[in-house]
Amino acid sequence: MRGVIFDGKQTEVVDDLEIRDPGPGEVLVAISAAGLCHSDLSVVDGTIPFPVPVVLGHEGAGVVEAVGVGVIHVQPGDHVSLSTLANCGTCAECDRGRPTMCRKAIGMPQQPFARGGRPLYQFAANSAFAERTLVKAVQAVRIPDEIPMQSAALIGCGVLTGVGAVLNRARVDRGDTVLVIGTGGIGLNVIQGARIAGALKIVAVDSNPAKEPVARQFGATHFLTSTKAVKDILPTGANHAFECVGRVELIRQAIDLLDRHGQAVLLGVPPSTAEASFLVSSMYLDKSILGCRYGSSRPQRDIALYANLYREGRLLLDELVTATYPVEDFEKAAEDARGGRVARAVLTF
Repeated sequence: MRGVIFDGKQTEVVDDLEIRDPGPGEVLVAISAAGLCHSDLSVVDGTIPFPVPVVLGHEGAGVVEAVGVGVIHVQPGDHVSLSTLANCGTCAECDRGRPTMCRKAIGMPQQPFARGGRPLYQFAANSAFAERTLVKAVQAVRIPDEIPMQSAALIGCGVLTGVGAVLNRARVDRGDTVLVIGTGGIGLNVIQGARIAGALKIVAVDSNPAKEPVARQFGATHFLTSTKAVKDILPTGANHAFECVGRVELIRQAIDLLDRHGQAVLLGVPPSTAEASFLVSSMYLDKSILGCRYGSSRPQRDIALYANLYREGRLLLDELVTATYPVEDFEKAAEDARGGRVARAVLTF
C-alpha cells in the first residue's frame, strides 16, 4: 500500500508498505483524506524529534475496515475521524477527564507498519499518510456519513487543538477579548473557537495581509499585520492571547499584551530547546502563561460536538481545506504549506 515515510534524511512516497491485522482493542482504518499539519513538517526539519523510519501524518479520516476483539463502538463501514490520543482510559488522569495527560499516550511510539521486513514507527499514534492505518479503539470516533472526508480529516488535529484551546483550556467566556497571533490552520480554529464562545473582540495578527479575508470569515473582528497596534484596539490588553506560530519573540509579545488577569496560551511549537523570557513583575496582576496539549481535548466527546456544530453551520470545516493533493504530490503539498500559500493542504488517497 502507499504511504509517506521519513527515514531521517528525506521523505518518500512508497507503494510497498505493509500493516498488521488489528489486535484486541484496535481498529484498522482505510484513510480517505489526511491534513498536512506543520507538526508533520516539524518532524522532517528536526523541530520535533521522532524515531525513524516513520510513516508520517496524524490528521485523518476514513472508513473502518476491520476491528479487533472487544471493539464495539465502531464497526466495518463506519466513517471515523481519528485522534492522536492513544490514552489508556484507566489511569487517574483519564479518570479525571484529562486524557491528554495520560502517560500511556506520550512518548510510546508503536511499529504496526513494515517495509521489506523492516518495522516502521507510527507518528503520533496515527500515521494518516498511509492508505491504511491502525489505531486504538479510543482514537476512532464515528462521524456522520454526510460530512466530507476532506473536511472531517481536519477535526482530528487542527480543530481539536485550536477550538479546544479556547473552549477547554482558556475557557473563553462571552464578552472576553481575544488576541490570536498567527492565522494558519491552528490560528483559524482558535479564531472560530473564540467566535463560538462569544468573544466580543477577536484581534487576528499575521504578517501576511492576504490572510485577512479568511481570518474575518472565521470570526476575527480586527486584523493586523503586526502586534504594534493591538493596544489601539484593546487599550488595556487582551483577556486571552494565543500564540500559534512557535516563535519565542511572539510568545513574549503575547504575554506583554495581556490585560490584568489575562492568560497567554502557547500553541505554536518552537524547537525543543527554545527558551522564552518575560518580565516577572508583569505577572503579579494575576496573569498566567498556559501550555496546552492537543486543545486539552476529550476526543470521543469533542469530535462528536464539533461534527454537530459543523452540521449546524456554526463550525467551519470546508473553508479550512484550501488545497487538495493526491498523496503522490506530497512534496508539492509540503512546499505550499511551508510557504504559507495554503491554510491546510489535504492529501487524498
